[in-house]
Amino acid sequence: MMNTGFSSPWVSMWLHPRRTIRQIVDTDPDRKVLLLAAIAGIGEVLNKASTKSTGDHLSLVAILLLAVIVGPLGGVISLYIGGALLRWTGNWIGGRAEARDIRSANAWSSVLAIWAMLLWLPELLFFGKEMFTTETPNVDASISLTILFWAFAAIEVILGVWTLVVFLKCLGEVQGFSAWKALGNCVLVGLVFLVPILGIVGLAMLFR
Repeated sequence: MMNTGFSSPWVSMWLHPRRTIRQIVDTDPDRKVLLLAAIAGIGEVLNKASTKSTGDHLSLVAILLLAVIVGPLGGVISLYIGGALLRWTGNWIGGRAEARDIRSANAWSSVLAIWAMLLWLPELLFFGKEMFTTETPNVDASISLTILFWAFAAIEVILGVWTLVVFLKCLGEVQGFSAWKALGNCVLVGLVFLVPILGIVGLAMLFR
């Protein structure tokens, strides 16, 4: 087992993200990176399917199969593309991390999101396909289910916010700057996509 000074990076990442990711990148930055990205990709597909009410058009089995088949591939692709973009834009503001260190920070900070995936077990048990549909008649008809539904939603929001904080701390550690500057690094990635889109829209309106 890796000696991080903690019981396990799966545990220490919650409260000591900087120290944990530093130990990981200093010893084996490629450790379990692809596995973590693949698992996190499954959770990402499930979350998107839920927010976009994919169950209005697909069966529950189809959604779960889509998550298991497409999720891992999407997670790994996002890991490499995101790592390259964060390294590129991070260099503009003094970042010094190699792409693989950024991939390690991204993958290992997703440990929290992977733990949060355990919530899908009781959610699917209690709410079933209504986790993925616009209409939720069974939940709406039960006060206890409604309370439980919003309780799970609150927990997910809290975990989502803390996952972002941990990611920014991990990214900042490998890049050599603060979590706030790491946030700026992420904003720059967004601008790389946004500016060309706005330019295209502007030109389209100009020559319309």
